[in-house]
Amino acid sequence: MGRGIKDDIIRTLPLTINQDEESHDIRVEVGAHKLSPVEISADILRALKERAENHLKQKVYRAVITVPAYFDDAARAATRDAARLAGLEVLRLINEPTSAALAYGLNKNAEGIYAIYDFGGGTFDISILHLREGVFQVLATGGDTALGGDDIDNAIAQLILKDRERQIGKEE
Repeated sequence: MGRGIKDDIIRTLPLTINQDEESHDIRVEVGAHKLSPVEISADILRALKERAENHLKQKVYRAVITVPAYFDDAARAATRDAARLAGLEVLRLINEPTSAALAYGLNKNAEGIYAIYDFGGGTFDISILHLREGVFQVLATGGDTALGGDDIDNAIAQLILKDRERQIGKEE
């Protein structure tokens, strides 16, 4: 979710992805079925809900869900729809960098302005938070869907390969 059919990452996936010409809805072929991103996300959330229920030994009805900072209103609405299909009431959607700040405990006894970044495998997200008296306010958030750990790993691997090629050339 949060990606369009023309996004470069979509083209690299080992899936058959189609877009309806009239509605522009994206569908992923899974066996004999064509599923929407919302349906696939609902399946993932349903599995996570089941795991939580097994671990907690009680039913789970509500959730706080983290989303990438680059998610726009449509992607956030789709996430809420997926949660509803999975049987979850969404209490709040939180940007992943903001969630990291909360998990780290910055909302307790910390004041000031903080830059929190999430350097994931495929994306780089950042949020600027103002924390005061245990309350945080998101001042700004953004991200780059084409700059993540995988991209950096690839760039480093390319540098190492080029360096190795130069070394081999000098040895001959």
